[in-house]
Amino acid sequence: MSITLTLADWGSLFLHFISLSLLAVGGAITTAPDIHRYLVDDMHWLSDTQFTSSIALAQGAPGPNVMFIALMGWNVGLNAGGGLAAGWPAVSLALWGVLITMVGIMIPSATLTFVATQWAHRNREMLAVKAFKSGMAPIVIALLIATGWLLTGNHENPVRDWPLWALTAATTLLVWKTKTHLLWLLAAGALLGGFGLV
Repeated sequence: MSITLTLADWGSLFLHFISLSLLAVGGAITTAPDIHRYLVDDMHWLSDTQFTSSIALAQGAPGPNVMFIALMGWNVGLNAGGGLAAGWPAVSLALWGVLITMVGIMIPSATLTFVATQWAHRNREMLAVKAFKSGMAPIVIALLIATGWLLTGNHENPVRDWPLWALTAATTLLVWKTKTHLLWLLAAGALLGGFGLV
């Protein structure tokens, strides 16, 4: 995939990730539906495959789950540079994409989190602080469900994709009701996908 990005496009990408940073309640993964809307549907800077592969790779790799943002920035930059075959100029743009997306997603939320945590700790007995903490739980759960819905793939023919839906439901129940490590479930999903069962 090859795209052309102007300086204004790079600025727009940076500003979009800054705004998402302040909405990343429950972690950066909860912003995945809006990132998909922006990068894939609206701007066409990433393909659907690049988007889902970025999330899958980052979630399967050790480290923080925010790494999928770096991979999306990498892919946007690589697409703007003409792909890996274009050599170092494409790699430079890919690294630029990583820098823009990661700084955009990290700086505002990290600053806000630091300031708000200090204030909330000093005022933890206030009714407003307790209510805020209680009210955030359903929002985080809803955002994670929206991300799961997006990652389950094609929604046009759910009858054909019933194995994928069954796997999603089974994985959700296992994570919720048992202490099975998530990496085992990711490995099982990869094996089932590798054998063409889902």
